[in-house]
Amino acid sequence: MFLRPPSWADDPLRAASSSSSSSQGNQQSAIVDFVNSLTNQRLYREVSLRLRTGLRDAKAEFSFLRVKGLRSLAKFLQSAVESEKMIELFLESQTYLELQVVPVLFEHILAPRKRDSDDQRIINPPSVDEISLALRILEGCCLLDASSRLFASRHSACKELLSLVLKSEQSQQGACLDALLAVLVDSPANQKDFEQIHGVRKVAELVKATDMNDTTRFKCAEFLLLLIGQVLPKQIKPVDGRKNVLTAEGAKQDVIEILGRPAGAIFDSIGSTEAAGSDFDSKQTSLRTLAQRLLDLC
Repeated sequence: MFLRPPSWADDPLRAASSSSSSSQGNQQSAIVDFVNSLTNQRLYREVSLRLRTGLRDAKAEFSFLRVKGLRSLAKFLQSAVESEKMIELFLESQTYLELQVVPVLFEHILAPRKRDSDDQRIINPPSVDEISLALRILEGCCLLDASSRLFASRHSACKELLSLVLKSEQSQQGACLDALLAVLVDSPANQKDFEQIHGVRKVAELVKATDMNDTTRFKCAEFLLLLIGQVLPKQIKPVDGRKNVLTAEGAKQDVIEILGRPAGAIFDSIGSTEAAGSDFDSKQTSLRTLAQRLLDLC
């Protein structure tokens, strides 16, 4: 038989202290939650303001204002990637039409629409600096955000970027290819578009074109190696009820038809070279070596 301890055995000071500590803990937790909420609201207002300001200038009629806006957006993205919270807020911001970055890049810089004959405004065409900045921003947005890759698909990103590669200056061609890779990452819609415009063949033909400068040809070779080795799916598999049209194996066959069968052996060696070097510098060295071997075939 267990008897309840007598009431006089209870320590009223200890009980009061325990109750007070629990109450203080709850209050502190509520205060911390409140402070975190205020901090998040402040950060989101900051993200929203910086995006609104940058996008407003990026849509301006004059080139110098657009450059200002694009530099602001590029600086924001550069700072955002240093904080997981800022990345989270940026991703949230892209669900709002007025804050979406990629549509503005295409509509005003990378693929501006033809003006109506009634439009009397004087609008400077995009400059080299604008296009270079827009390409870097596009690359950053697409690497961070799946919805940005979807927006890019809606603006025929693969077609526009490949067109820029073919007609832009040498200084922009590398940025075009980098942006194109970012657009294609984990994006069945863009991969399908790239297949429909025979993108792999066109880039392979640039590698083969000995009349082009070697820097561009080398960058195109690197693009193909990364595309086939890391970006494209290895085999056809259902995605959202559909099937990917472009696969690594299919792309490799396209390259072989342009550059010859020895190119296939180079692509087959991608796996072994990646396994040999685990750090970034080793992988970069291997990539450059394979790219040079592709050039040597031509």
